Formats: sequence, structure tokens, C-alpha cells
Amino acid sequence: MLLNDLIKDLDIIDIKGSVEINIDDINYDSRKLKENSLFICIKGFSLNGHKFISNAIEKGSVAFLVEEDIYIKGYTFIKVEDTRKAMAKIASNFYNNPTKKLNLIGVTGTNGKTTITHLIKEVLEYNNQKTGLIGTIKNVIGNEEIASSRTTPESVELQGYFREMLDKNINDCAMEVSSHSLELKRVDECEFKFGIFTNLTEEHLDFHTDLDEYRRAKEKLFHKTTRGNIINLDDDGGKKIYESIKNLKTPIITYAIEAEADIMAKDIKIYSSGIEYKLITPKYQMNIKTPIPGRFSVYNSLAVIALCYLMDIPKETIAESLQNTNGVSGRFESIDTEEGFSVIIDYAHTPDALENVLKTAKEFVKGNIITVFGCGGDRDKTKRPLMGKISQQYSDYTIITSDNPRTEIPGDIVKDILIGVDTNSSNYEVILDRKEAIHNAVDKAEDGDVVIIAGKGHENYQIIGKDKIHFDDKEVVKEILGKE
Repeated sequence: MLLNDLIKDLDIIDIKGSVEINIDDINYDSRKLKENSLFICIKGFSLNGHKFISNAIEKGSVAFLVEEDIYIKGYTFIKVEDTRKAMAKIASNFYNNPTKKLNLIGVTGTNGKTTITHLIKEVLEYNNQKTGLIGTIKNVIGNEEIASSRTTPESVELQGYFREMLDKNINDCAMEVSSHSLELKRVDECEFKFGIFTNLTEEHLDFHTDLDEYRRAKEKLFHKTTRGNIINLDDDGGKKIYESIKNLKTPIITYAIEAEADIMAKDIKIYSSGIEYKLITPKYQMNIKTPIPGRFSVYNSLAVIALCYLMDIPKETIAESLQNTNGVSGRFESIDTEEGFSVIIDYAHTPDALENVLKTAKEFVKGNIITVFGCGGDRDKTKRPLMGKISQQYSDYTIITSDNPRTEIPGDIVKDILIGVDTNSSNYEVILDRKEAIHNAVDKAEDGDVVIIAGKGHENYQIIGKDKIHFDDKEVVKEILGKE
């Protein structure tokens, strides 16, 4: 593509060099650049892309998008106020604006995004609609699965994935949309057809100033949609977002269990094997069953149903696909044992998510709940004592351990957790080695007990310092149980 076409509609401060040159590749990572590429210089939290221009030239870059006053003779430099914002536009132009043709469904909120996007993909494919997936666990394009390093990719990768979906005749995509991606402009040039809001609880307050700012970041999604917004009215954040967007042109459909909403669940029954409830919509009523237990599972399924309702998916298709779902890896995932107790792996790493998981277990446990959890390092510290309090409140026994300590000392993270724990009680202990902690929990379990291992879910690694080492909660449990 000609550089002149690539920078179409950008707010440009200055251009030095020719724009009548061909660009074969775009990237913000100097290590991944190819011949005849445009290098986008991003000022990140720890690195400044402008420092890597010489590396980019060695790789074959011929043009540069910059915020600083830089010029090297023989190359083209385009100066803008915000290269990250401009990158989203350039990426969309480079891949021929794929989201204009894609039925892009964005899901945002603190908890539930991964499960909801996976369920959407299952329901749409049950309805013979080829569907892509962008999210925390993986990105899926047809038969190809791409490992995910963050909930929402940077705009360059994102627009490339969308183009690949269209090229493979995939017309629908369910996508997790993080508050970071909305604030950091990764999704600026995405045309979402539908947006779903799940809930808002304590999370990412190391990035956002407070809960209100976190909510306002999430709310940006619903100003980008064209066909429908779907809001959880039982959530305080959802109510505020609803009030803020209710006068937009995009139609809104609400869902709830308690509040009066368009899509509702009544007569809810929760079992160890799943949930069952009476679905009420403006047009029809029917019974819904799904093999994922917990009240949170009711909300997740309602969000999916509300979307399908707007998309005119047949109600029989909705009911059948939800009843036959396999669930999501690391989301209330049960590991069978032959000893009479259950082991459940869950990604819960926020206070609300941990509370939901433990309350769900309480609804069917016959014995004791033994919980293993920790908190990640270099992340929001305010949630640590809250999670300690919740685990002790809803568990019969808690083992506090290490999660992804990153550059923090694990013992210091535990000290923060213990602020919320009644240390005079004997129903907890600290075991910093995560494998030893899991082993201890399984050893303690007796007939009728439930062991909850929270925090990592699908992750198969631990980050200690700057190193990423292999560690998989499921593998550890299976090894202890003699299943591997």
C-alpha cells in the first residue's frame, strides 16, 4: 500500500520525506519488522520506541510514525500528536477496514468476559455461523488457535486477525474488550456491532485512578456500537452505564435476575452439575439448562441469550447449545477424583470472582471448602486484603500461597493479604510454594469436601521476577492424584 493511502485521515503535524512509497508491513515492535515497513514509535510504560529507530532501519524500515522531532535523510518521518491513536487508524487502513464488514461483538466488564465470548462462539457455530474469537485464553481464527499474551491485542495484531477472519469467510467474531484496550486506543478503529457489559468490581486500580474511572473506560465500548448494547441491570456499574448511554441511537437490551429487565431468569435452580431456570423475554419464555454451576453462570448465559435475542437466533438453537456446552478451560473446571472429594480450578483473581466461586461451591458442598489462592505481584494491591477476608469468610480452610509474584517479594504480597484475615483464627495457613500449597490442600481433603484452587485457571506458567516458568495448576493436581 502507498504510504500516502496508509496515512489517510490522520491528524498530521509534519511530514519529512516522500509519502509516495510502497509499504509492505507495519509494526510497533522493531524486532518484528520486515523490508519496506513503517515503524510506529510508541512511548510505552517502560520503553520508548523512538530509541529503536536505528534498529528498525537495519531491519528494512523506510518510514516512521513519530511523536518526537526526528529526521534522518533518505527516510520518511510522519509526526503526529499520539502515535498510539494513529496506529489504530493506520492498522485499519492497512488491512482495508475489516470491522466494517465483520459482525464484531465486544464483551467488557470485570468478570465473565472469557466465558461469555466462548459461549457466544458455541451458540453461533451451533447456528452454522463461522465465528472467530479474541480473548484472554486464546485467539481463534477458523481451525487456527493463536496463543494470547493479553486480553485484547494491540491494534496492529487485532486488525490483522480481523482481516484474516474475513479472508477465511468468518463473518462473526466474539471479542473480550479490556479497559486497558479502550484507554490505550487499541480498539479505536473497531466498529462493534454489539457490546455487552457484565459487571464492575475492584480490579486494575493500579492502572485506573478509582472505580469510577474504571467504569468510564468500560463505557467507551458502548459509544462504538451500531446494532445493540446489552447491559446487566443487577450491577451498580451497569445501572450507571445504562443511564449514561440510554439516549444514544444504538438500541439497548437489558438482562437481570433481580431488577426488572428485558431478559430475565426466574425459578433458578443451582446444582453441582449445572443450573436450570425459566427464561423470560419480551417475545417468548422457555426453560434453560447449562452444565456450568453457580449464580454467575446464570448471568453469563443471560448475556449470551440477550445477544442472540437481538440477532434473531432461534430460541431452540440457544437452548440446545447452552445445554450442550463444554464450558471453558480454567473457569470453574472440575477435576475428577476417586477419593470422594472435588477439585475445582478457577481463574478467580478479583474479590468478586473469588466470592462468586466460593458461594457457588457452598451451594452444593457436602463437607468442607478448602481454598488455595494468592495475588499477583506488580498489580492492584487494594484487592489483596479483600480477597483474604473473602476466602476466610466463605472457606472452611484457606491456604494462602504465591500466584505470579513478578518483581515483588511473595512474602510481602502475603502480608498485604493477611491484613484482611483474622490471624487469631486457626482456619488458615501460609505456604508460599504453590505446588506444596496445592499438595497440602489435596492431602487435607476428605469425602464430600471441595478444593478450590483459584487465581490462575487456564494459565500454564508462573512469572517470578522477570522469568516465566512452566506451572499448571491442573497438571499439579493430576500429578498428585496419580492421573499423570
